[in-house]
Amino acid sequence: MTKRVDRQGLQVAGELADFIETKALPGSGVDAQAFWAGLSSLAHDLGPENAALLERREELQSQIDDWHRDHRGQPHNHQAYRTFLSEIGYLIEDGEDFEIDTANVDPEIALVPGPQLVVPITNARYALNAANARWGSLYDCLYGTDAMGSPPPAGGFERGRGARVVGRARVFLDEAFPIEGTSHCDVRRYHVQAGQLLVDDKPLVDPKKFAGYSGNPKAPDSVFLVNNGLHVELVFDRAHPIGSRDQALLADVVLESAVSAIMDCEDSVACVDAEDKVLAYANWLGLMKGDLEAVLDKGGKSITRRLHDDKVICAPDGSEKTLKGRALLWIRNVGHLMTNPAILTRDGDEIYEGLMDAAITTLIALHDLQRDSGNSVHGSVYVVKPKMHGPAEVAFTDKIFRMVEGFLGLPANTVKIGIMDEERRTSVNLKECIRAAKSRVAFINTGFLDRTGDEIHTSMEAGPFSRKDFIKRKAWIGGYENRNVDIGLECGLSGKAQIGKGMWAMPDLMAAMLEQKIEHPKSGANCAWVPSPTAATLHALHYHKVDVFAVQDKLRKGGRRAHVDTLLDIPLASYRRWSEDQIMREVENNAQGILGYVVRWIDQGVGCSKVPDLNDVGLMEDRATCRISAQHIANWLHHGIVDGQQVMGALRKMAEVVDRQNLHDAGYTPMSPGFDGIAFQAACDLVFKGRSQPSGYTEPVLHARRLEKKAAM
Repeated sequence: MTKRVDRQGLQVAGELADFIETKALPGSGVDAQAFWAGLSSLAHDLGPENAALLERREELQSQIDDWHRDHRGQPHNHQAYRTFLSEIGYLIEDGEDFEIDTANVDPEIALVPGPQLVVPITNARYALNAANARWGSLYDCLYGTDAMGSPPPAGGFERGRGARVVGRARVFLDEAFPIEGTSHCDVRRYHVQAGQLLVDDKPLVDPKKFAGYSGNPKAPDSVFLVNNGLHVELVFDRAHPIGSRDQALLADVVLESAVSAIMDCEDSVACVDAEDKVLAYANWLGLMKGDLEAVLDKGGKSITRRLHDDKVICAPDGSEKTLKGRALLWIRNVGHLMTNPAILTRDGDEIYEGLMDAAITTLIALHDLQRDSGNSVHGSVYVVKPKMHGPAEVAFTDKIFRMVEGFLGLPANTVKIGIMDEERRTSVNLKECIRAAKSRVAFINTGFLDRTGDEIHTSMEAGPFSRKDFIKRKAWIGGYENRNVDIGLECGLSGKAQIGKGMWAMPDLMAAMLEQKIEHPKSGANCAWVPSPTAATLHALHYHKVDVFAVQDKLRKGGRRAHVDTLLDIPLASYRRWSEDQIMREVENNAQGILGYVVRWIDQGVGCSKVPDLNDVGLMEDRATCRISAQHIANWLHHGIVDGQQVMGALRKMAEVVDRQNLHDAGYTPMSPGFDGIAFQAACDLVFKGRSQPSGYTEPVLHARRLEKKAAM
C-alpha cells in the first residue's frame, strides 16, 4: 500500500511529497503551504471541468459513430458530413483574422530554425545527451553512420573513410560559407585580421557569416561561422590525430544542431505511479538547476555526464560573445485524459495527471528562471501540451497555467505552450485552437502517427481503412501537413514561434534521412523532430541549405493550400482486392510492432524503444506508433477483413518473432510459448478492446497492465 500524507486536502504519496518539500520547493521562492493550497485548488476546482471535457469527447464520438452507421452502404456525402459535424459542434467556423501576441520568446524558438530532439525525461543519460546536442561533430556523424552511403566499418579507424568524411565536410563548407576565389578543400590557413576572417588571405563571399573566434587571431583554436541563424565551429588542433594530418590543421567541423529539445513526460515514458513521476520530476529539476549528472560505463571506464557550458568567443568587433552550449528545453506534460495514483483528491479520486504535471513542472522551472545563464534568457517556461481536442481544451490548458502562474507568483503568460496538432478535432479547428491561447502559444506541430490513430478511431464506423502505407498516400495527409503551416503563418507565428514537423523514426538510416527530411524545412517548418543527437547534427545540414523564413514569406503570400474538406476525406480503402497474404502481412506487421513495444513497456517500464520490424529495420516505437497499429487491426476486425482467430494467430506468431529479436537482452521475459504473461495480455487488450478505448488511446490499457506488473514484481 502507498503511504500517503495529507496536504491541503490532497492525499499525496509520501515519496512525492518528500521530493517536492525537500528538493523542488527549496530555492524556488515558493512557500510549501502556498504550493499545496494551489495544487489542491487546481485539482478540486478544475478537475470537474477536465472530466466534462472528456465526457464531451465521448459524446461527440458517439454521435459520429451513429452518423456513419446510419449512412453505411451509401456513397460518402462530404457536404452532408461537414454540415453534420458543424451542427453537433465538432467543427467550428473560423473567426476573424488575428496574430498571436506571445511575448518574451527565446531566440531558439522564435528566430533560429533547426532540429528538435525528443527524449524520455526518465532517462538521465538521454536527457543530458539531448540537452548537450546543441553542438555535434559532423566528422563523427558522417564517419559513424551510413550518411555517406555505406555503414561504418568494424574495428579501428579506416583512413580512407576518414578522408572521405573530411572531403564531404569541406563540400558543406563551400556550399554554406564560400570563399572568394578558392575552396575550403585547398585552404592552408584560417586567421583573423582587423575583425575579418581571412582564408589563405581571401575573405568569405559574405563576410557577415564570420561570427567570431577563440584563441590567437593569427592562429585561432576555433573559428565560428553563422548561416541561416545556425553556427558552425571550425576546430583547429595540430596535436589531434585528424588535425595533425590536415594541411589547415582542421581537426573537426562542429555544427550547432539541436537548437531545442523536448523533455518528454508523455509518449516516450512509462510513468504510472508516484515512483515513476518522482524520477521524471527529479531529472527535470536537475536540468533546471543545471546539476543533473549521469554515470555510465564506457569501455570499462566510469564516465560522468554533465551539462555542457556555454561557449565564450571573441566577436568580430572584439567584444566577448556567448553562444549557448545547450538546447533550449521544452517539457512535454501529459494530456487531459489520464489520472495518476500519486495524488488522491478529497473524494479519493486520482488526480488528473495533466494538472499535476502543470503545477510541478512549472514549480521546478522556477529554479531556471532564477539563474543568469540557464534555459531561458527571457524568463519563460516552455510546456508542450499534447492530445488536445479542439479549442475548448486549448482554452482549458490556458486556464490551467493562468491558475498555476497565480499560485506560483509568476507574471501572466510566463508559461508558453506548444499545441500538438495530432487530433482531428484540433486539425479542423486549428485557427481557433491557436486563438484560444494566443498570448502563450510558442509552438504548433504535426504528428502523423497520433493523427492517423485518431482518424481511424474517429471514423471507425465509416468502413475499413486502407493499409497503412496507402493511408500515407491519401490526399488528407498532405492537406493536413500544409494546412498546419499555412494557418500558423496566418496567425503570425513566423518570427515568434515554432512551426514543427514530426519524427524521423529510423535512427539507423541516416542516408535516407538526409535524402528525405529536407522536405520539412522546404515545407516552411522551422523545426522538425529527430531521434538522436547524431540525427540532429545531420538534419542541421538541411537548415543550412534552406532559408526557412524565405520559404515562409513565399508561402504567406500564396494563401492556404488545403481546406477543411481535404482533412475530412476519410482514408478508407476505396477497393479491396487484397490477397490473403497481403491482409495477413499487414496484420502481422502491426502485431509485431505492438508486441515489440508493449513487452518492454509492461515488463521493463521502457516507454520508447527501437523495435526491429519484420525486415529487422529498427524503428522508434512509442505510444503514437502503438496507437495507430492497434486501431488499424481493431478497424479491420470490426469490418470483417480479419477475424479474431486470425488476429490471435498473428499475435502469437509475432510474439515468437519478438522473442527471437530479444534473445540477447538478459532482462527480457519471453512471451512464448505460454502467451499468458501480462505484456502479451496488454497487447491483446489494445487490439481486441481497441474500439472501446477513449479516442483509441493506448494509455488506459498500458497503465493498468504496468501497475499490475509492478504489483506482481
